[in-house]
Amino acid sequence: MNFDLTSEQDQLRDAVRALGRRYGHRYFVDKAKAGEHTTELWQEAGRLGYLGVNIPTEYGGGGGGITELAIVCEELAAAGCPLLLLVVSPAIAATVINRHGTEEQRKRHLPGLADGSQKIVFAITEPEAGSNFHRLATVARREGDDWVLSGRKCYISGVDEAQFVLVVARTEDSSTGKLKPALFIVPTDAAGLTRSKLDMEIVSPENQFLLYLDEVRLPGDALVGGSLDAGLPALFAGLNPERITVAAMGAGTGRYAIERASEYTATRKVWGGRTIGSHQGVAHPLAHAAVQVELARLMIQKAAALYDAGRDLEAAVSANMAKYAAGDAAALAVDTAVQALGGAGMTTEYGVATLLGAVRAGRIAPVSREMILNFVAQHVLGQDKSY
Repeated sequence: MNFDLTSEQDQLRDAVRALGRRYGHRYFVDKAKAGEHTTELWQEAGRLGYLGVNIPTEYGGGGGGITELAIVCEELAAAGCPLLLLVVSPAIAATVINRHGTEEQRKRHLPGLADGSQKIVFAITEPEAGSNFHRLATVARREGDDWVLSGRKCYISGVDEAQFVLVVARTEDSSTGKLKPALFIVPTDAAGLTRSKLDMEIVSPENQFLLYLDEVRLPGDALVGGSLDAGLPALFAGLNPERITVAAMGAGTGRYAIERASEYTATRKVWGGRTIGSHQGVAHPLAHAAVQVELARLMIQKAAALYDAGRDLEAAVSANMAKYAAGDAAALAVDTAVQALGGAGMTTEYGVATLLGAVRAGRIAPVSREMILNFVAQHVLGQDKSY
């Protein structure tokens, strides 16, 4: 068992940390409050090869795995720049297309995903079904050589920044008459595809949308993998990378908050010339939060290692646990940092309260902590399925 990063992974961590700190949390917040995107950071990360670390070299990527992409997610978040589209585009879309797309789809999309010139977002969640693909109402039907999609999606991140959206729909199996999931690569400017922005109480440069698919006609090659049999494995292919990178982003955010609070409490003096960090009532909660973040990081490392080793079933358990642990740890770290800073913690200047909405959302999305507990109870503890 080895907890050391390789020299290449160490170099990646250092380089991404340096890039993130050149931009910093103020850049992130200013972009969000201006209704703008972190375009400069994204483009530079793409030029430097950080967005494509998990994409094979033959398609312009770095040839690494989810371990490397988790490092990128964590270090940018630790610099105060938690980029949600890292989870959506390189982690989910690139993984799905690389593992289950046709060769034509790989050649068309992976190079752009690797250098950041192309973004593909992900659409599974629906107003009535949530993310339960068994109850999805978005349906795709075959008309000649084309596919026609109709339905609604909600909480879809970054559609306004992307050229394509990976839509999960249901098709009818001609042999059984039952509906089965399928994934389609849909241009965001396709006729019949419209969107409306959701107003969220989260400080983020990345927006959430409702999507409406009204008889969206697509060519046959929009179907991921070129076969309906690819639908279910393609859908599951993106789930573990999603959970791992979301967890990494949460751990990085927790590190950022604890670092900001620790700098403040180590220098702030109020009573008798002693720093407030010398008081256990201030130091112990921060230390406790730091322990929780480090424990989450260990589970993230395990989950990524299992996934990159091709041990998908084991990785699923660890990825869910990592997401659960990191979601709680990040929320605890940010809340504890705000408390330690007192009134300063609620100001934009100190850059901590600006993360409260995001870390709270991290305990809900992309899968709630309750559904993770259901998963662990069933698959680890051997309990009957409860839903």
